[in-house]
Amino acid sequence: MTAWIVDAVRTPRGRGREGGELSGVPPTRLLADLLRALRERTGHGAVDDVIVGCAMPTGEQGTDVARMAALLAGLEGGGATVSRFCASGLDAIATAAARVSSPMESLIVAGGVESLSRVPMFADRGPWCFDPEVAEATGFVHMAVAADLLAAEAGIERAALDALAVRSHARAAAARDGGAFARSLVPAAGLAHDALIRDGLTLDEVSARPGAFGDLLDADARRRIAARYPGVEVAPVHHARSAPGLADGASALLVADDAALERLGRAPRGLVRAWAHAAVEPTLMLHGNVEATRKALARAGLEAGDVDVYEVNESFAVVPEHFSRALEVDHARLNVLGGAIAMGHPLGATGGVLVATALDALEARGERRAVVSICGGAGVATALVIERA
Repeated sequence: MTAWIVDAVRTPRGRGREGGELSGVPPTRLLADLLRALRERTGHGAVDDVIVGCAMPTGEQGTDVARMAALLAGLEGGGATVSRFCASGLDAIATAAARVSSPMESLIVAGGVESLSRVPMFADRGPWCFDPEVAEATGFVHMAVAADLLAAEAGIERAALDALAVRSHARAAAARDGGAFARSLVPAAGLAHDALIRDGLTLDEVSARPGAFGDLLDADARRRIAARYPGVEVAPVHHARSAPGLADGASALLVADDAALERLGRAPRGLVRAWAHAAVEPTLMLHGNVEATRKALARAGLEAGDVDVYEVNESFAVVPEHFSRALEVDHARLNVLGGAIAMGHPLGATGGVLVATALDALEARGERRAVVSICGGAGVATALVIERA
């Protein structure tokens, strides 16, 4: 059986703070509007399920936001919310692909949603961060500290991180202006484009910024790092321009088997070739995408050089830079339309956003294969190998 991506849509990303462009729209309605748009574009009727990633499924994103959005959108199907931190949306898509590849289900909507303006990061007050015993046992440090730690442990210099950040904004601006996202982008609440892109950002401006996250490197973080990485000296090398912007957004894909695709009578945009999860040491945390990608490529029978485009979530600049060096992927194939540093990271929605962006890039470049990979909190990660249909 084949897991076809019939279509992939996403909202623009609004600033994830009070007064942000999408902050007036509750996450359930943001997702429901996108689900309606997907149904109108594909003409699908009843689906077997609606699987949605959400990193913070609490507050306005609680009570199974997938089911609530499906009901508001008038979808005949179920509704399940999954959380794998930042990889939640990609996990939802991998789950949908696995299920339609079995003989049990045929047509599933998968994607994600996150409204950081309304449900801030850590709003769930989870034990990883807020239970001292759990935090100590798992080596918890803030993700920004983990990013600086990865840079120190891997010997990645700040100049490379600043250059990557500037490149992300430049590529995103060029993609926006060139209409590269037009096929996947569905306007929301009057917003037609990603709101966080900084036009004309220069390396001089970025390089002049001091490291911004030193205050998060407190005594507890230093002790936990020293216990696991003795001799590694962590310096604050990331800042607001080399970190992902917090964002609001939603994404949705229609995933079908052969029979459902034939019923729909339309050409698909792509297919899911393989997927994999990985879990690495939770303090360093932000390198699991490398291991997940290696596993996914092996399952697809591919080498890193066989892939045309890599969409690696920019969970701080060190993440794609480390990925590039570890897998020997040159930057000409990596985040070719920009990334989360420029356009924002709506946590649970990001997996679907990156799959849509990968398809946009493959279609624009006339290329075949892409890998989408995201690392998440506590060392989890997911990778997906897709092909253009």
